[in-house]
Amino acid sequence: MRASRLPLIAVVLFALAVSGCMRTTAPVTTGYAPVNEPYRLDAGDKLRVVVYGQDGLTNTYAVGASGAITMPLIGAVPARGLTPAELAAAITARLKKGYLREPYVAAEVESYRPFFILGEVTAPGQYPFVPNMTAETAVAIAGGFTPRAERSSIKLTRVGEGGAAQAVVPPGTFLKPGDTIVVTERWF
Repeated sequence: MRASRLPLIAVVLFALAVSGCMRTTAPVTTGYAPVNEPYRLDAGDKLRVVVYGQDGLTNTYAVGASGAITMPLIGAVPARGLTPAELAAAITARLKKGYLREPYVAAEVESYRPFFILGEVTAPGQYPFVPNMTAETAVAIAGGFTPRAERSSIKLTRVGEGGAAQAVVPPGTFLKPGDTIVVTERWF
C-alpha cells in the first residue's frame, strides 16, 4: 500500500513546485489607465486646417520634427503640446494680425503619429495609430504573438512632458500615438 502512494505524493510535490514558478501578482499599470484627456499634438501628426472663405490657406499640414506646422502668410506655428482647438486659436490670432479681419479656423487630426511594436510578434515595426487602440489590438495589427511570446504582460514606453516612462502593462491597456510596445519572450 505504501508503494502505491509514493507516485501520488511525487506528483503532488511536483505540482506544488511548478506552481511556485507561476506569476501570482498583477502587472504594474500605474499611469497607463485610460484617461479622457484632450489629444495633444506632436511631430508626425497630420492635420486638416480649414480657414473658411480662404481656399489658399485650407490644406493638410504635417507637424514637423520642430513641433510646428508651416502655413502660407503666417509661416511656422508651434503645435507641439497643443490640442487641435488650441492650435486653431493660435492660427486665428496670427491671421488677425494684418492678414484677415475675422478669420474662422478649424483644425482636426487627419492622421495620428504611428506607434511602434517590437519583440515577439509576427511582424514588428511601425504602424498607424487608431483611436481607442489597446496593446492587444496593436499585437493583432502586428500579426499576433509568436509562440515564444509572454502574452499576459507587455512593456510600454510612453514619452510625455516629463520624458519617457516605462511600465509593464496588461494587454487591455489603452495606447496613445507614439507609444512603443515590446512583447518579451517567455521562459517556460
